[in-house]
Amino acid sequence: MPELITSPSNPKIKRLLALQQKSSARREAGLFVVEGQRELQHCIDAGFTIDTIFVCPSLHGSQPRQTSCKAAAASATEQTKVFEVSEEVYAKISYREGTEGVIAEVKTSERKLEDIVLPDNPLIVVLERVEKPGNLGAVLRSADAAGADAVLICDPLTDLWNPNLIRASIGAVFTVPCVACSSAEAIAFLKARGIRILTAQLQDSSLYYDCDMTGGTAIVMGTEATGLTPVWREAADAHIRIPMLGRLDSLNVSVSAAILLFEAVRQRQNG
Repeated sequence: MPELITSPSNPKIKRLLALQQKSSARREAGLFVVEGQRELQHCIDAGFTIDTIFVCPSLHGSQPRQTSCKAAAASATEQTKVFEVSEEVYAKISYREGTEGVIAEVKTSERKLEDIVLPDNPLIVVLERVEKPGNLGAVLRSADAAGADAVLICDPLTDLWNPNLIRASIGAVFTVPCVACSSAEAIAFLKARGIRILTAQLQDSSLYYDCDMTGGTAIVMGTEATGLTPVWREAADAHIRIPMLGRLDSLNVSVSAAILLFEAVRQRQNG
């Protein structure tokens, strides 16, 4: 029978909360937190190792207590630790409703550029210094939907294992190869593979639908406030823009990513 945790002051719960709230705690422990059965399944499918699972049986399902906890860990390794928590404790550790009463601590596995395996004519998203986890997560969802082959997060201002990013991506951080690296490393990676670099910017740019995206393509975007740094503008093979017909001059980066990605999809399907 799994150990039952009923106190929010339990040391295991305190560690879980620290992992949720502090990137330094995640780095030190080599762990991050995944909440929700769907997200956890994507994580397991991507080959990550589950260290610990916390299950609230009354939320996880109507199965008997022991069976419910075992079911949550069924796809994990034999070394995975499983704990049952009360509804009070789960309310303390959960970020949102509808997560089926399961939260896990997962071992960090840092991906590197050389780990990415690309097909012919890959489609890649590059984000430079995008800070908000919600924006990053939304871009990852669009990348998954468009069948992008990788997402490169350059000079990141938040770590990839931020719970808000994982939640906003609905697990897409696991379904799309995602690597944090420097801009210089990303540019060298793309140039070495003959992948065309398209930077989204207002200055000296062409309309995005007039640009060929049928070959190997990297769509590069920066922050709404400052855009891309000169290193990317100089490395670009073409500059593209989305027409802005109102009084504002920018879109949310996640919206821009979706527009540009699905233009690439349209061109490739029609080609």
